[in-house]
Amino acid sequence: MDIFKKIKSKLIVSCQPVVGGPLDNESSILSIAEASVEGGAAGLRINDKQNVYNIKKKLNVPVIGIKKREIIGSNVIITPFSEDITALADSGADIVAFDATFRERPVEIEKLINLIHKKNCIAMADCSSVDEAINASRLGADIVASTLSGYTTKKTPKKPDFRMISEFKNFNLQTPIIAEGRINSPNQALKSIKLGAHSVVVGTAINRVEIITSWFSNGIHNVK
Repeated sequence: MDIFKKIKSKLIVSCQPVVGGPLDNESSILSIAEASVEGGAAGLRINDKQNVYNIKKKLNVPVIGIKKREIIGSNVIITPFSEDITALADSGADIVAFDATFRERPVEIEKLINLIHKKNCIAMADCSSVDEAINASRLGADIVASTLSGYTTKKTPKKPDFRMISEFKNFNLQTPIIAEGRINSPNQALKSIKLGAHSVVVGTAINRVEIITSWFSNGIHNVK
């Protein structure tokens, strides 16, 4: 079964704990990944080549590999450099995701896509708008995603960008779109699939314990 079929209408868990938090270490990330697969995740989204390697060695599920960096002169964080793609592919990533927004970047989108294909991986374009997703699709991305919707503006919405999913589908392009970003409930995940998303990526609501705990703690804090 090919990777697209394996993740069709399924959940992908982004195993990225709070940076610098108690779970932000290789052992914990592997445990989160194992628990996610036991719970039904059909795929995983993993930051850093070593974590990708550790997980592919232990688990037989598709892995989306990324490398997050903070670089001078650009707001692009997700897999900005060619060497990041090479490292992720060599570590076993099946899919390599990268920032495909229209922001200033060190390496052009088309070059990143071509390199991902050269490494025999699937190219996943993390976008913030329909226009960016269409552009990435036309440049050869195999998958587009709503990952960065709401994160390139001053104010980030609280709800998922369902409109981006449905509007992209209206263009009838062959490129599948993955829903990602602020999906915090099973109902939101299901709605994304019904609107046409190929798969749904959920991270914070599953494995960022500090944030999930704060939702409940803040929710009852003002009760007298």
